[in-house]
Amino acid sequence: MLQLLTITFRDLLNPEFYINNGGLWVLLFIVFAETGLMFGFFLPGDSLLFVAGIYNQSLIASVFKQSTGSDLLDLIVLWGAISICGIIGNAVGYWFGNKSGPFLFHRKDNWLFKKKHLYQAKEFYDKHGGEAIIFARFLPIVRTFAPIIAGIVAMNKRKFWLYNIVGCAAWVFAMLFAGHYLQKFILMKWNFDLKKHLEIIVIGIVVITTAPVLYKIFFGRKDSTSVEDPYKKS
Repeated sequence: MLQLLTITFRDLLNPEFYINNGGLWVLLFIVFAETGLMFGFFLPGDSLLFVAGIYNQSLIASVFKQSTGSDLLDLIVLWGAISICGIIGNAVGYWFGNKSGPFLFHRKDNWLFKKKHLYQAKEFYDKHGGEAIIFARFLPIVRTFAPIIAGIVAMNKRKFWLYNIVGCAAWVFAMLFAGHYLQKFILMKWNFDLKKHLEIIVIGIVVITTAPVLYKIFFGRKDSTSVEDPYKKS
């Protein structure tokens, strides 16, 4: 109980904190929450998975008492379990958005809410929905709201599920295996242990993954296009 009272916001942004204090179960919940629960947008998904690849043995041991004895098998087990949680998280986000869609599309504009933004999102997802679901996985904050918006604009469910599975599996694979094998390569090549410099990893991943988002916000085109209401009764 005393340990809970000493948790700081800095701890919440530190991937090693979750691995040391919660093991695999906490990691799985975080991956789910980052897309399944809207408040999860601040959680360190990318850096957490990267570091999880480095601590693969201890994560497996936190559930099964000991690792499989094979780094590759450990990583494959983590890849499967984490991917399932991420896929379910996206599905929950889509479900919530889909339930909210009719209300939002039939709501009147006010100073905070503009329906034209929904039409822009609808047009975008009609054209690029699959790519959006996949690439959103690699972008913090965006991956939290992408499935919710997909649900709001009534993206085709089969299409959503296909790209949800592909995107999540690709994201988890890239982060886990990059963390594990990059750690090994750097340690062997330059005798530099990434475990002792995890803050560098976190900063580097945050910069790399947020740069495209910031570029889009400040320099992206802002077209104003209207499309058909997906919830309009015929």
